[in-house]
Amino acid sequence: MTQGKRTMNAQPLFETTRGDIVESVHYGSIAVVDSNGKLIASIGDPHTVAFLRSSAKPFQALPFVERGGMEHFNFTLRELSIACASHEGSDLHVETVREMQKKVGIEESRLQCGAHLPGDVNALKDLILKGQPPTPIRNNCSGKHTAMLAHAKMRGLPLENYLDIGHPIQQDILASFSDLCLIPSEEIHLGIDGCSAPNFAIPLYNAALGMARFCDPRELSETRAVACRRIIAAMTTHPEMVSGEGEFDCELMKAGEGKILCKRGAEGYQIVGLMPGALGKDSPGVGIAFKVSDGDASRMNVDFDLSVRVRPAVTLEILRQLGALFLKQEQVSPEFDRRELGRFEPVKPILNHRGIVTGKTRPVFSL
Repeated sequence: MTQGKRTMNAQPLFETTRGDIVESVHYGSIAVVDSNGKLIASIGDPHTVAFLRSSAKPFQALPFVERGGMEHFNFTLRELSIACASHEGSDLHVETVREMQKKVGIEESRLQCGAHLPGDVNALKDLILKGQPPTPIRNNCSGKHTAMLAHAKMRGLPLENYLDIGHPIQQDILASFSDLCLIPSEEIHLGIDGCSAPNFAIPLYNAALGMARFCDPRELSETRAVACRRIIAAMTTHPEMVSGEGEFDCELMKAGEGKILCKRGAEGYQIVGLMPGALGKDSPGVGIAFKVSDGDASRMNVDFDLSVRVRPAVTLEILRQLGALFLKQEQVSPEFDRRELGRFEPVKPILNHRGIVTGKTRPVFSL
């Protein structure tokens, strides 16, 4: 079955209304898999093949950590977290990546990720006021690329072609990703990400399984299991490095208090991991992977804040239905709101530019 045909099996996930009419519907597919390989729940086609995009970053950092990269360069957990990040290009993020580069002994000019405008509002305004173009270190993938360069330098490998799929560090990443997701490497579709690094497309089922095994690495080698746990500790201890304060991945991991791993990807991809016990006593680790068919385009408000409509809301609804987070359909609990996840609530009113309620958003799937 081709990827195109599988996309046609996508089901409605989320809709918006205007008055009493459904105005927009977002389709997609979901796979929820435990670390034993059991498909717990699904919507649409759980075998839809899709690129993970930035959701692959925790997997891409794994071989570096396994080979002792943290110890070799004396990286902190905060620095490891930004190696797994789609950061916002804030001054804090840039300072963290620069410190990594000092430890490695490389310059920003080594980065081959390209440049784009920062997502952080203050950094964006500062660049505009100064009339300065962004440089690669503000790219949301600069932490990942710095870790890749560190991996190559640690092993005495060439730095000039560190993004080539044939480079030893990229082959290591591909092999470990294949192993975790239990899919032969020759069945992994390869592409080039927005940051020019290799990226992988696999069935949602396998991506969810890989994340479940990442969060519950009891069947992995001791070296790999330790590396998985260090990455989890880094991301959940320093979620502000993974994205940015107030951004969904960051706020969900804060609320999860070490029990939830969350990493967004471009074009409507999202991956989530639940630690053992998150769904009840003795429950295994669980992975969630889903793809929004239309790509879930970002929107900018008058305060220059970027946001997406579908992925955060669908993620919270999946967790609510699984029992990982208990949310009411029509309102957010005070505790949930305190954790600053309230603005991502799946069911909420839509306001126009004058603040008038014109409709609402709501999930439309049942696991």
